[in-house]
Amino acid sequence: MIKNKILKLKKYFLKYQIDGYVIPKNDEFFSEFDQFDRLNKISNFSGSAGLAIITRDENYLFVDGRYTVQAKIQSGKNFKIFDIASTPPFKVIKNKRLGLDPKIFTKKTIDRFFSKKIKIREIEENLVDKIVRKRVKKNSEFFSLPKKIAGETRNSKINRVTEYLKKVKADYLFITAPENVAWLLNIRGNDNPNSPIPNCHLIITKEKKIFFFTRRDKIKKILKDNTIKIKQFAQLDEIELYLNKFDKGNFIIDKNSCSLFYENLIKRKFKILKNNDPIYALKAIKNPSEIKHMVDAHYEDGLALTKFIYWIKHNKKKINEIDAEKKLESFRKKSKNYLYPSFNTIAGSGKNGAIVHYRANPKNCRWLNKNEIFLFDSGGQYKFGTTDVTRTICFKKQSSKIKDIFTRVLKGHIAVYQSNLKKYDNGKKIDVRARKYLKEIGLDYAHGTGHGVGFFLNVHEGPQSISKYNKVKLEEGMIISNEPGFYKENEFGIRIENLVYIKKEKNNLKFENLTFAPIDIDLVNFSSLTKDEKNYLFKYHLEIYSKYAKHLNNKEKKWLASLI
Repeated sequence: MIKNKILKLKKYFLKYQIDGYVIPKNDEFFSEFDQFDRLNKISNFSGSAGLAIITRDENYLFVDGRYTVQAKIQSGKNFKIFDIASTPPFKVIKNKRLGLDPKIFTKKTIDRFFSKKIKIREIEENLVDKIVRKRVKKNSEFFSLPKKIAGETRNSKINRVTEYLKKVKADYLFITAPENVAWLLNIRGNDNPNSPIPNCHLIITKEKKIFFFTRRDKIKKILKDNTIKIKQFAQLDEIELYLNKFDKGNFIIDKNSCSLFYENLIKRKFKILKNNDPIYALKAIKNPSEIKHMVDAHYEDGLALTKFIYWIKHNKKKINEIDAEKKLESFRKKSKNYLYPSFNTIAGSGKNGAIVHYRANPKNCRWLNKNEIFLFDSGGQYKFGTTDVTRTICFKKQSSKIKDIFTRVLKGHIAVYQSNLKKYDNGKKIDVRARKYLKEIGLDYAHGTGHGVGFFLNVHEGPQSISKYNKVKLEEGMIISNEPGFYKENEFGIRIENLVYIKKEKNNLKFENLTFAPIDIDLVNFSSLTKDEKNYLFKYHLEIYSKYAKHLNNKEKKWLASLI
């Protein structure tokens, strides 16, 4: 099937005079989750990040360190797999003319991955769409968030953005990331799986004029709510028309989501400033209402997780990874505020747990083996918040090797949480603390230690993160994940993940847990924990018990009490 699609694609090479074609993961809106997913259609790869290049002679798939194992399994028969960090495309492909769709590539991406020896040909017809039928689901209309949930009016946000434009002497801001439009106008939608994202773009001027671009069938509710006015609306294919009408001036575009197509249109008439979309930084700092509602969402999520962990550790029936995933979903669905998963659940037993972003399906799903450990990473979108949590559990006594590694991951997890944010004021400094105990025995992991999280938006957002490279200053109100891990290919995976927010306490900043779900103490080597680490674990489980005991049956309650 994949071979046939590749052959069909190559038939267009002569017509467009190209030696190859490039297919990214993202769609035209550069969304985290795309309902169509061209990369998956052409390669069978289902990870959240990747880039395929199909040439006349070879097929290449470039992924980051999280996905190399997964890519080999899913796409290795038809593609040569490369880690994009150590072997970017320009090291592999030289002296070629490559075609691409300028609406799904940014100039930043092209400059990063391709050398001057590669000639890029922009083809406005997407060639994958020519060979794979694109089915766009009819989605519901956009809707407005109440002020009591959003915590700030859209007018207040518009004022903050336009003040920034005046400060940097910009006349226009082109907001191409839909999640940033959603934040600015306090709207949400259902255009993508897993995220309440409204597919749209917006241009705002320093005089506070708004031009909102999307499909007409999406705007009925937000027109009624007076979120936008009909005179502010236009169709997506009218963006060029509006740009031509504007007076000359300075434009800010988002280098991460403004396509090459639109950047080329803008620079014909306007000066593009080096500043990036300010909404990323504004959105990263949650207001008190957003924090409160995230706490509420995690309270409901934690109850579901606690019940699930008890169930799976005590379940005596034979179940597979999909059964486990469905059972977890059923616990979440008991909340009237739960909507859908915030990403595809990772439920990996034994060796599948070593695939960082594994997705079970009927063809590859494994039966849970009680002798193996089980890793599950999942999250939910609630009406007022987004969750993300990972736990690793066992069913029987494990080897000293696995217990030692799990304990070192736990020690790193605790070290992150206890970081003095005056001293360790960015993600790069904290990342070192997370890896310290694994590195003592020569081990490490290929992914970052933490990512930013949106408020009822994307489960992954920047600019903040905990990684080897991120120097963004951590500030009060930011939400971030804390998820060190370790993965032994073809054997097992270990990860412990909580979401935390940054709270001001006296004159200092500290992490505060949002996630409350039991950590499997059967995997802990307590002799390797310090008194302080033991105390953290005790207080953490005590807080879980105090939150949820009243909602548990006697057996669940007794088990939870045994963790304290």
